[in-house]
This record gives sequence, C-alpha cells and structure tokens, in this order.
Amino acid sequence: MTQEKWGQLRNKLLKAVGRNNFTTWIEPLEFQELKGGVAVFSVPTNFMGNYVSQNFADLILYELNTAGESVQRLAFRVAANSPARPAAAVRPVEDQPEPVNIELAPEGNGTNEALESLQAAPLDARFTFDTFVVGKPNELAHAAARRVSEGGPVTFNPLVLYGGVGLGKTHLMHAIAWELKTKRPELNVLYLSAEQFMYRFVQALRERRMMDFKHLFRSVDVLMVDDVQFIAGKDSTQEEFFHTFNALVDQNKQIIISADRAPGEIKDLEERVKSRLQCGLVVDLHPTDYELRLGILQNKVQQYAKTYPELKIADGVLEFLAHRISTNVRVLEGALTRLFAFASLVGREIDMELTQDCLADVLRASERKITVEEIQRKVSDYYNIRLSDIIGPKRLRSYARPRQVAMYLCKQLTSRSLPEIGRRFGGRDHTTVMHGVKRIEELKLTDGQIAEDVEMLRRALEA
Repeated sequence: MTQEKWGQLRNKLLKAVGRNNFTTWIEPLEFQELKGGVAVFSVPTNFMGNYVSQNFADLILYELNTAGESVQRLAFRVAANSPARPAAAVRPVEDQPEPVNIELAPEGNGTNEALESLQAAPLDARFTFDTFVVGKPNELAHAAARRVSEGGPVTFNPLVLYGGVGLGKTHLMHAIAWELKTKRPELNVLYLSAEQFMYRFVQALRERRMMDFKHLFRSVDVLMVDDVQFIAGKDSTQEEFFHTFNALVDQNKQIIISADRAPGEIKDLEERVKSRLQCGLVVDLHPTDYELRLGILQNKVQQYAKTYPELKIADGVLEFLAHRISTNVRVLEGALTRLFAFASLVGREIDMELTQDCLADVLRASERKITVEEIQRKVSDYYNIRLSDIIGPKRLRSYARPRQVAMYLCKQLTSRSLPEIGRRFGGRDHTTVMHGVKRIEELKLTDGQIAEDVEMLRRALEA
C-alpha cells in the first residue's frame, strides 16, 4: 500500500470518526509498511498505539480491506524521534511486542462496530432504559438521565445521581452509556468507577506516564464516574479529579457522576470538589415505594416468562414480595430469581407456601426494624401533639391516651422489654407501661375509634 492510498483512507476515516477524534488519534499515525498481512504504523507514544488499537482498529481494518488491501491485523511501534522515548530506536515489527492482534471478521458489519466508545468498565447489557422501571421515587433522575443520553448541547454539568444501595444509580449510568453509543457513536464515552480512576492515576504515577493519563481523561466527550465517594480521603486522586473536571467543563464536555449520598454529605471529600459537583444538577433517587417495587417485579416476571414458559405464579405472591422486601431492589430481584429457579427444579407452581419456604432467610433479613422513637413520632403526628408531650409527665387525657397507644404499639411492634419502653417514655416504671398496654387492649374491644386509630398507625409503621 502506498502513502497516497493511506492519505485517501485517512479522508474516509475523518468522515467516520469526526474531526476531534481524527485530529487526536488518527492524524498522528504514520503508515510504515504492509508485510505478511500486518499493517505497521508509527505512533508518538505507546499509549496512543494502545488507544487506537482498542477503539479504532476494527474501523481501520475494515477500510483497508474495503480498499483492496489484504490485512489481518495492525501493529504499532514508537518512532525513534518520539519525545516520550528519546533513546529508543525503531525496531522491526518481528522484534517488537505486539500490542494489537486483531483478526478481521469475515463478515464485519462495518463502521458502527468499529466506533465503540472507550470503556474502562464493561457495560451490562441488561441495564438499559427499556428495562428501567420508572416510578415516583426515581422519575426525576430518569428524566435527567434521558436528557443527557440524547447527546445534545450540555444543559447541566455535571449531572450527579445519588441514592442508597440498590436504587438504580448504576442502571441509569449504564443506560446513558448504551444510549450514547447507539445514538452518537462518534462520541468518546468513558465510563469507569471511582476506584478504576484512582487505580489508573496511581499506575500512571508509578510508570511516570502522567501526560498519557491526562491526555486520556481530557480527550473524552462524556466522562462517567460511578461511586465517586470512594475517592474521598485520597488527596492526590481528588486533586487530579478536580483538574480533570475543570478541564472537561471548560471544553463543554459532559460529566456524569453517581454517589451513595449527596456531594455535601460525603465525608473527607475536599470542599472544592464538593463545590464543583454541586454546581450542576444533583438528583436524588428516593427509596422505592410499594407501587414501584411491584412494577419492577412484574417487569422481571415478563422477562422470566421467556426462560420458564411452563411456570405459573399464584395471585398475591408479587404483592407479598413487594410489601415484605422493601429496602433493596437487588435483594428483591434476587429473591424472584431464586423463586423461579427453585420452582423450575422441583416442578411446582410459585405459590405462597413455596415462596415462604424458599425465601425464609431473605424474608427474615428484610423485616424492617421499627424503633420506639419512630412510633413516638408517628403517634404524635397522628394526634397532632408535640413529641415532648407524649414523653413528658402531663397526665391530661389528650396526652395520656396517645401515650398509651404509643406504648401499646411499642409492645406489639418492637422487641423492647417493658422496662426499656418505660425508660423511653420519660423514665416511667414498667408497671405504668403494662397498665397502658392493657388499657388499649380493652378499649380496642369497646371503642371503635381507638381500634381504628391503632390499626391505621400499625399499617403506617409497617408500610
């Protein structure tokens, strides 16, 4: 292949990858020779050779073979006059370690496959917008993620998604990356965890390749960092993250961050980093409610129906699971997976008996622990009195009856002993608590209003 022919191919690559990617990654390549099915290119640094091999090699191979050249793989070597390796001489391809060994697929489907964005962490094919169940607790986060995934003008930067474990942060991050890869394949999308960012930073320091590190992270179009709370307390990593953040914002590049809590609440995170994270759109993924958990289960059942078409699930099972497993969506989905697997092995319908037998440990662990303080707050709100009046010494009927209701609920819904409950109610004796509990038990049989109050409070506390 001649240099003139390589020049023609470069024009095709320019149209395929866009001006920014071409100037940064393709233009510095110098064609050396084509020998034995191996196309050899000279590159300024090893980092650039590795990056091109990971992200553009398929495309280059495709264009070379479309132009009539028989090329099975690419090889890159650092030029002798490279500032990164001043003492190195250009060695023959046979003597070099080969950073690339890419076989051309017989029927490659062209440019789209070759333009996959750089990924430092693999994307989970299950985590797309199509499989994300939207409800009131996560609708704002979903809408913001959808807007960013369009790849249009940057409207809020950064987008920070935060929430507890198993609420869908990583699902949304992956969904954004998949959508960008589909709609805007020309963009360089870098998705990685904060731990991987730190590892790459330390590795670059150890190998004295900080310029390569900076080049990598400042040349992306979209930077996505998952679980950013893990860089808290790592001063050097935070400093580099801060500078990377500023460089990308100055270039109007999109940054998307996830964390397990709001930026201002992350301990040991530098104030300047907190300030940068808070300057964009910060969105909270709230704990799931009953309707959302039920929707997630129904969506999973539809997926499992394809794998287990013979299995039947009884009425009320999904509602039972959505009510009982309320803390973590991952646990909820794992429980359903276990149910379907167990039912398929034993050849039984998924009914309440099988559910309780199969998930006994999960159900025990997921039982929500109701506290005395929570009961006191709920009762004081319900009766529209101050919390201090429930705990305090006043014996007025308007305070004494709610106090007895709270004591009764503490006895029924917690594992606290009567003396412990008494101490939480202003240091009262256990006999006072016993009297209050007995009085409410009697009133429930004769006073319909008390019975209704107790039942509504119990449901509110167990929801």
